[in-house]
Amino acid sequence: MAASRPILGISMGDPAGIGPEIGAKALACKKVYEISKPILVGDAETIARAAELANVNLKIRAVSQVCESKFEYGIADVLDLKNVHPETVEYGKVSPMAGKAAFEAVVKAIALAMEGQIDAVVTGPINKESLNKAGYHYSGHTEIFAEYTKTKDYAMLLVEGNMRVVHVSTHVSLKRACELVKKERILTVIQLADAVCRKLGIAKPVIGVAGLNPHSGEGGLFGDEEEKEILPAVEQARFLGIHAEGPVPADTLFSKAKGGLYDITVAMYHDQGHIPVKAAGFVYNDRTGKWESVRGVNITLGLPIIRTSVDHGTAFDQAGKGTASQESMIQAIEYAVQLAS
Repeated sequence: MAASRPILGISMGDPAGIGPEIGAKALACKKVYEISKPILVGDAETIARAAELANVNLKIRAVSQVCESKFEYGIADVLDLKNVHPETVEYGKVSPMAGKAAFEAVVKAIALAMEGQIDAVVTGPINKESLNKAGYHYSGHTEIFAEYTKTKDYAMLLVEGNMRVVHVSTHVSLKRACELVKKERILTVIQLADAVCRKLGIAKPVIGVAGLNPHSGEGGLFGDEEEKEILPAVEQARFLGIHAEGPVPADTLFSKAKGGLYDITVAMYHDQGHIPVKAAGFVYNDRTGKWESVRGVNITLGLPIIRTSVDHGTAFDQAGKGTASQESMIQAIEYAVQLAS
């Protein structure tokens, strides 16, 4: 369906967090309209309030269907779910109401994409505690998208600059993450990594696969997952024509990737992959007490639809102050456009 400017459905995120604000700020950027046709999905009053707090020069046009949108710079179209009473929202606080509103925005955006009314979904940040208190027991966006698109094999990709990291597992305990390091799952993730690189225009991607244990096990001295699970997955990927290398010790893998040796890497668990990407994209200034840069994109691989997201949370400590950075949201929009083209 994607035309020269794909239609993007942008979920507002948790109304008690910075999601509505960064959505409004992103749509106040002219470049966003030059490359896409954005429509915010959520509560119009909440987004209007966020724009006002952030002193964003942006009008809000509430619509009930995507086809009513005009995609005019300066006037943000909002598919209004009318599911929040803004005066009752307490910024920076967990609440079932906020969790419910955020969930409904995500599910609506997924439905629009599955129906072909939009070309991609871009998600604002949700609060997992609020989500669960509202009765929706998911560990994050990725699992919601997997269930509502009936997807079995999926993975989380984080991107910042030339750093691309796909994860074998994400929101599970470290003990469980180690148990999930299995040949079949690793091979699936390598294949997803290869496919997304080709979609992004990398014709012959080189994939670096991390070890799980210190020094990739040091020949079995510090663990045998490398020999029993990771290496066989890498060898099978190479047999299938994928240029995969590993297991590479994680303490050097990501430096090599940043230096250009690998087009994409495979991390075995959440923090192994998140730390290097956020160290590259997030810059905190202790003198000012503020984040100078919050960059990075989260992409769900394996879905029948396109989903990108900011690579940060609801930032309850910044909510309602009008100071949140829209950098990651704009990056997520740019990646959604690239994948939809």
